[in-house]
Amino acid sequence: MNTLTLDVNKMQPKEATPNPAPYTHSAVKAALHCKCPKCRTGNMFTAGSLGLFNQEMNKNCSHCGFQFEIEPGYFYVAMFISYAMNVAILVTCAVATYILTGSENPWLYLVTILLPSLLLSPFTYRYSRVVLLFWLTPGVHFEPERAKPDYHNPFASE
Repeated sequence: MNTLTLDVNKMQPKEATPNPAPYTHSAVKAALHCKCPKCRTGNMFTAGSLGLFNQEMNKNCSHCGFQFEIEPGYFYVAMFISYAMNVAILVTCAVATYILTGSENPWLYLVTILLPSLLLSPFTYRYSRVVLLFWLTPGVHFEPERAKPDYHNPFASE
């Protein structure tokens, strides 16, 4: 009977795997995960995206220190984006209700329009701010040097 022997001295050490990129490369993926638009590493919100009631936004990025509310009242513009998202939801639900049921009952439309709008309100709140920061604010763009793990914010108070 043959036995298998293992010589420990002949084993080669494993190569260290390179660290993955500390940031999300895609702007769309970073926006879907609500990451900072400057470094794509820190979170914009304190809780996960599925929380219905905890929609608190961080004041600064935990990684690079970018201040999300650029000026007082900055996120008032996000209300217009949220309005556009709600209109899209309402029109889609109304058309889908008409195609699926063919009914002209106004109460059916009221329920099928308002219920999805209320259920998706945390989504529209969160992503209206994300869209505003990522694509509608001039001067806010991705800076790869901020994404480095050893980035030091020069404006942070120590």
